[in-house]
Amino acid sequence: MTALLILLLLVLAAAALVLGREDLRIRYVSRPLYGVFRRILPRMSDTEREALEAGTVWWEGELFRGRPSARALHAIPAPRLSQEEQSFLDHEVEVLCAMVDDWRITRKDYDLPPEAWEYIKAHGFLGMIIPKAYGGLGFSALAHSAVVLKLSTRSSALSVSVMVPNSLGPAELLLHYGTEEQKNRYLPRLAAGEDVPAFALTSPWAGSDAAAIPDHGVVCKGQWQGREVIGMRVTWDKRYITLGPVCTILGLAFRLTDPDGLLGGPRDIGITCALVPADHPGVETGRRHLPLDAMFMNGPTRGHDVFMPLEFIIGGPAMVGQGWRMLMECLAAGRSISLPSSYAGMAQLTARAVGAYSMVRDQFRTRIHHFEGVTEALARIGGHTYMMDAARVMTAGGVDLGEKPAVLSGIVKYHVTERGRIVVNDGMDVIGGKGICLGPANFLGRAYQQLPVGITVEGANILTRSLIIFGQGAIRCHPYVLAEMHAAQAEDAEQGLRDFDQAFWAHTRHGLRNALRAIGHGLTGARLAGPDAAVAPEMVRYYRQLTRFSEAFATLAEAAMLTLGGTLKRRESLSARLGDILSQMVLVSATLKRYQDEGRQAADAPLAHWAIQDAFCRMQDAALALLDNFPHRALACALRIALFPWGRPFRAPSDALARAVTDTLIHPGGTRDRLTGGVYAPRDTDEPLGAIEAAFLATHDTLEIDKRIRAFEKSGRIDPADPRANVRDIADAVHAAGGISDEDHRRIAERNALRDRVIAVDDFPRDLSGPAH
Repeated sequence: MTALLILLLLVLAAAALVLGREDLRIRYVSRPLYGVFRRILPRMSDTEREALEAGTVWWEGELFRGRPSARALHAIPAPRLSQEEQSFLDHEVEVLCAMVDDWRITRKDYDLPPEAWEYIKAHGFLGMIIPKAYGGLGFSALAHSAVVLKLSTRSSALSVSVMVPNSLGPAELLLHYGTEEQKNRYLPRLAAGEDVPAFALTSPWAGSDAAAIPDHGVVCKGQWQGREVIGMRVTWDKRYITLGPVCTILGLAFRLTDPDGLLGGPRDIGITCALVPADHPGVETGRRHLPLDAMFMNGPTRGHDVFMPLEFIIGGPAMVGQGWRMLMECLAAGRSISLPSSYAGMAQLTARAVGAYSMVRDQFRTRIHHFEGVTEALARIGGHTYMMDAARVMTAGGVDLGEKPAVLSGIVKYHVTERGRIVVNDGMDVIGGKGICLGPANFLGRAYQQLPVGITVEGANILTRSLIIFGQGAIRCHPYVLAEMHAAQAEDAEQGLRDFDQAFWAHTRHGLRNALRAIGHGLTGARLAGPDAAVAPEMVRYYRQLTRFSEAFATLAEAAMLTLGGTLKRRESLSARLGDILSQMVLVSATLKRYQDEGRQAADAPLAHWAIQDAFCRMQDAALALLDNFPHRALACALRIALFPWGRPFRAPSDALARAVTDTLIHPGGTRDRLTGGVYAPRDTDEPLGAIEAAFLATHDTLEIDKRIRAFEKSGRIDPADPRANVRDIADAVHAAGGISDEDHRRIAERNALRDRVIAVDDFPRDLSGPAH
C-alpha cells in the first residue's frame, strides 16, 4: 500500500512538473493534442467564419462562462425613451393608428389606406433609424421597438410596413457600409419616404440556408449611360420580399463571380449586396403573396441577365464579396427588435383585452376569471407577457449600447414569438366563440390567424432552436473555444501551437472550476451562491439559482462538446436542449432586471415570480431531457447525480400564484397599466378595445350593486314566473321588486349595454358581401 501511495505521489509530482513548465507542457502534452485537434477540426469556410464571428457577445457570454453577476446585470443602463421619442409615441403613432381599420384592410382594400401611407412617409416612420443628419428621426432602438409594438396592436399590415424598412434593409446596410455618395443620395430620400425600400434575400431553393442562394451575377462589360463600363449581369428569383410589390429601391443579395478576372481578384467572389432601382430595366416586382390574410405588401421579385454597374454594389466595388458579413452583422440588430416587438405587442393586447373580457363575461352566474381553468390561462398570459417585454426592452437597450447581439437576437426572436403563440392561443381559449367569428368586433382573431408568420420568417423557429442558438453560442459565447479554433487553423503552426496551449489550459481550468462550483451549489441548493449586489429580498433565491444553473449549463456544455466533438451539431435535439437552457437563463436575467429597474414594484411581483418559476422549470426539464438522451450513459448518470443530487429544484408555479397573477389582469391600476402600457387603446366604444375597456371599468364600478342583486335574488322575493328572472334581465326583475334603486338600475343598464356590445359577434349576409351587424 505504501509503495502504491509513493508511486501515485511520484506520478502526480511528475504531472505537476510537466504541466507547470510551459516548455515541457507544450512538448509532451499540448503538441500532441494540437495535432489531433488540427486533424479532426473541419476547415471553416469564409461563410461559416463570417457567420460565427458576426456581431458581439453580451450578457449571454456571462451566462455561458458560469459566473453571472447581479452587480454587472444591474449596471447595464436601464433604457429610457427621450422626450422627443415619447412625444412621437404619444402623438404621431396614436394618429397613425387611428387612421387604420384592420378589418377594412383585410376584407376590402387589401392595403393600408392612401392617407396612412402618406402620413407614414411625411412623418418619418420609414426613417426612424436614419440619423437626423440625413433627414431621419435618429431614434434609439428602444423607440423603434416601442413604435413597432404599438402599431402591432392595431394592425399587422401597419406594423410590418413600418418595421421592415427600419430593420434588415437598405437603410441599415447603407448606414454601415454605403459609400458617402450612396448615403447622401439614398438616405435623405428613404427618410422622407420618397423611396420605399425592400431587401431581397430568400430564394425558393435555399430558404433558411441563405448562404446557398443560387441567385448569381457575373462580372462583365456592358453599356451604362451611353458608355461601356465594367458591371454585372445578375439573375435572381426571390420570394417573401416584404414591401417588394411597392418598393422603389430593391436591395439584392446574390453570389458574384468574375470568370474573366476583370476585377483582378478571385474568380468566385462570394455573396454581394447591391441596391437596384425597382424601375431599372429587367427588374420584375409588383406581384404579391397572401401570407395568412396579412395585408402587408409581400411578394416575389425576379430578373434575368440584368446588367447593372458596379456602383450599385452597397459600399461600391470595394465591397464585392462582403455581402454575407454585411447581412450577418446587420441581421442581429434588426432581428433583435422587429419580431420581438411585434409579438410583445400581441401579448400586451391579449393581456389587456382578455383580462378585461374575463371580468365582463359571466357564465353560470360567475365571472369567468373565477374558473380555475381560465385562471391558469390568464396566469400564462400575464407571466409570459411580463417576461416577453422584459426581454424586448433589455435587448433593445443592448443595441442602443452598441451591441450587435448575434446569439441573443436568435434567443429573443425564438422565445418571444413562441411565448406570443402561447399567449394568443390562451387568449382565444378564454374568449371562446367571440374569438373564432371574424369581423370588425373581433379583437384577437387576426393575431391568432397570423401567428405562424413570425414563427417562420427571419430564421424559422425550428432551425433557430435546433441549429443556431447553441450551435453559434457554443463558439461565440464560450470564452475559449473560438480562440482554440483559430489556433488550430492558423497558417503559422508554431504560433498556433502557442496560442492553443494558452487557450486550452485556460479552458481546462475554467471547466474544472465550473464543475466544482456546480457540484457544490447542487449539494447546498445554491444557498451560498451570492448574489454579489443588493437585490430585492423576494428575488434573492432566483439570483442564486441563476448562478447554479449557469455553472451547471457550462458543465453540461463542456461535457457535450468534449465527448461528442464535431458530431454535436448533428445531434440537433441535444443542441436544442442546451440552447433552451441558455435561453431560459437569458429570459430570467431580463425579468430580474426589469423588476429591479422598475423600482421593485411589490404589486408586480406575482408576474415576475410566475415568469421566473416557469422559466426555471423549463430550464431544468431541458437539462434533464438532455441527460436522459445523452449517448454516453455512464457520464450522463454521473452528471445527473452531481448537478441535481436532490432531484428537481423547481416546481411549476402554484395555483395560488396563478390566482395572484390573474388578479393583476382583472383589476384596473398601475400593474395592469405597466404590463400593457404599449397598447393602442382607443376610448371610442364603437371600437372593440374601447368597448371592452369601458365595460371593464363599468363592471368594477357596479360590483356592489351586483352583490345586492344576487342577495335579493337568493332571498326568494322575485316571482319565479317573472320572465325577467334570467341571467340577462335579472336586474330588471330585482328593480321591479324594489331590490335596487332607480339610480342603481340605470348604472346596471349602462353596464349591461356595454357588456352586450363586448360579447356580441359579427354576422353577415349569406354571401358575405355586405357589412357586419
